[in-house]
Amino acid sequence: MFLIMTFVFASCRQLDVIGNKSITSFKEVLDAIPDKISANEVNGGWTLIAPDNSARFFWSNDFSKSKIYDVMIEFDVKPFIDAGLEIDKLPEGMVFGDKLVVGTDLSSENLTYDGEVTPLASYEKIVELKRESIGYHTALDHFGVDLSGGNMFEWAKDLGTNDKDIVFVLNPKVFIDAGVDPEKSRGGYLPRSKPWMRTVRKWKWINF
Repeated sequence: MFLIMTFVFASCRQLDVIGNKSITSFKEVLDAIPDKISANEVNGGWTLIAPDNSARFFWSNDFSKSKIYDVMIEFDVKPFIDAGLEIDKLPEGMVFGDKLVVGTDLSSENLTYDGEVTPLASYEKIVELKRESIGYHTALDHFGVDLSGGNMFEWAKDLGTNDKDIVFVLNPKVFIDAGVDPEKSRGGYLPRSKPWMRTVRKWKWINF
């Protein structure tokens, strides 16, 4: 009985880490780049824009009204085309205009808020209702949102000590299968069998 209670207590503590500390660190990210956070009226939520505007992370403010996905990352498609991407070989729904999109739906639930609907409040709803989609990446000391299919959006647990502020993570298989040559990527060689990570340090790209 004691062992069972210890296990349950440890599990609850782990949930607290994911729930509480991920919110605290996500707030630090929002506060660090307020000019890169904006309302996304088209999709019904919020967008965090990368330093050079070539990538974005979106999270919904109401799962019942999301136009594409509840959480997703977008990239400009041109660098992938320059590296050999054949768009017609991608799964349906990955290309919207000049953007590549990977993401997932979390729920069809109509979200209600006690107070103002803000970027942080909408992230808190993800933690509250879909905590299983929030993970902790030990190797990088990052929290992250699982976008399914091996794709992620991650951010540093501690911006003051981590050398990677935010990371856009892509599963390379679908892109390689669609013709992308990792050696021709804009940022140089990319691995064929490991996730591609577009990393921001001190709010500047450092790779990919």
